[in-house]
Amino acid sequence: MEGILPKLPLANWIDDLVDWMTATFEGLFDGISNGVGSFVEGIVAGLGFVPSILLIILMSLLAWKVCNWRIGLFALLGLFLIDNLGYWEEMLETLSLVLTAVLISIVIGIPVGIWASQSERVRKIVVPILDLMQTMPAFVYLLPAIFFFSIGVVPGVIASVIFAMPPTIRLTILGIKQVPADLIEATEAFGSTTKQKLLKVQLPLAMPTIMAGINQSIMLALSMVVIASMVGAPGLGTEVYRAVTQIKTGVGFEAGLAIVVIAILLDRITQNIGKKKQGGTV
Repeated sequence: MEGILPKLPLANWIDDLVDWMTATFEGLFDGISNGVGSFVEGIVAGLGFVPSILLIILMSLLAWKVCNWRIGLFALLGLFLIDNLGYWEEMLETLSLVLTAVLISIVIGIPVGIWASQSERVRKIVVPILDLMQTMPAFVYLLPAIFFFSIGVVPGVIASVIFAMPPTIRLTILGIKQVPADLIEATEAFGSTTKQKLLKVQLPLAMPTIMAGINQSIMLALSMVVIASMVGAPGLGTEVYRAVTQIKTGVGFEAGLAIVVIAILLDRITQNIGKKKQGGTV
């Protein structure tokens, strides 16, 4: 087959495209890099300014308030264990990376999801792109991130955003589409505008589903911390990656345990926020 048809120079085309984008949009990429880097550093500095014991108590109280006393107790013991093992700074760096990636995913993902839910044409364009984003191996995201943003925390955040954004978009579309048709007809019968229908009916009823998408985005962003450490992103992922390369089983277990604690806390808190939203809209 290779003798019949010449090989398409696809790799060369991609390299040329990346080189053109890097040269043409250098100022834009530098601005994004500086903005994202400063935002992450600001979160780390803000959280690091608070004494660890006080932050542990505050986060435990938040978990108790949003969830229940069991999750609050788990937060207290789990965060204290992370501090005791010496991974507090790394945990803050990981948390800052995840929060930044999820915030960007929400800011971009929810408006795109709303747009796609209101337009069949947009949805037909967006859904295949989401399929591609979710089926492509996570390591592939690191390549353009490195080319455009060098190494460090910024390419880790960008790769995490690409990896974590699809659930937010998908479930925003799903949540709005699942709003009962009779409610939509009733709002239209009372003369509601499209904006009023969206803001006062569709979004409030879709909020539990949207929160489920945000929950999934948080978990996916957290799952990227180890992969992002390969391009210089700091945090617990770096400790896991270093333990793997140096075959330090104990260190890898400790850092992995810290990631598990953070994952459980973020998962339970966002899940319960979604349940409370659902209870408020019933």
